[in-house]
Amino acid sequence: MLEKQMLAENVWAVVGANEDRTKYGNMIYQKLRRKGYLVYAVNPRYETIEGDPCYKDLASLPQKPSVVNFVVAPAIGVSYVKEASQLGIRYLWFQPETMDDALRALVEQTGIQAVEACVLVATR
Repeated sequence: MLEKQMLAENVWAVVGANEDRTKYGNMIYQKLRRKGYLVYAVNPRYETIEGDPCYKDLASLPQKPSVVNFVVAPAIGVSYVKEASQLGIRYLWFQPETMDDALRALVEQTGIQAVEACVLVATR
């Protein structure tokens, strides 16, 4: 199952990570860290998330993640999907409500493997 393959990867990026502990971008970032993943926060609006560096885009990360988790609206996700494709990232994980038909078509064009599921549920 694709979800299990992705969860076996240790290096993740969370696009849409933020400082608001009531929002999913923060909850997902923190949970992945607690579960032992190496997680990078990606959000051009922040310099740090939970005391860790936050990066403006995927290309700025110190290492290429195996999985990019999307916690942003589909219109924002487009540029990150294109960037992930250029960087050769293997997996994209879309939280519920973060993908629409246009973004789904773009992901299919890139050939990157993707799932649409809640990572908070999958990592219980």
